[in-house]
Amino acid sequence: MSVALYMDENVPRQITVGLRLRSIDVLTVQEDKQAGMPDQRVLARATELQRVLFSMDDDLLSLAHQRQKEGVAFPGVIYAHPQGIGIGNCVRDLEIIAKASILEDTFNQVQYLPL
Repeated sequence: MSVALYMDENVPRQITVGLRLRSIDVLTVQEDKQAGMPDQRVLARATELQRVLFSMDDDLLSLAHQRQKEGVAFPGVIYAHPQGIGIGNCVRDLEIIAKASILEDTFNQVQYLPL
């Protein structure tokens, strides 16, 4: 079994396309009609959908850490600094996480790319 991903609006389209070519279940904020929503709403929506949120936004990373401190559940956040990983490596690492994990593995966790 694998985890489904929810892509924040700052994620390059090439990453989403690359994951879909590898049969990863991906939904973007834009497709979900949530573009422009505050980070809190994006993370809440990922939680509603039971999808791990992928972001390249430092603010969202801070929000995930705050939820960990407060004990507020979320399905997980994967973070990559935009200048810290290329698109190909990002797709590869996200594919590994998606295919090798179940939601219980990622719950309330923050993972960093590159692996």
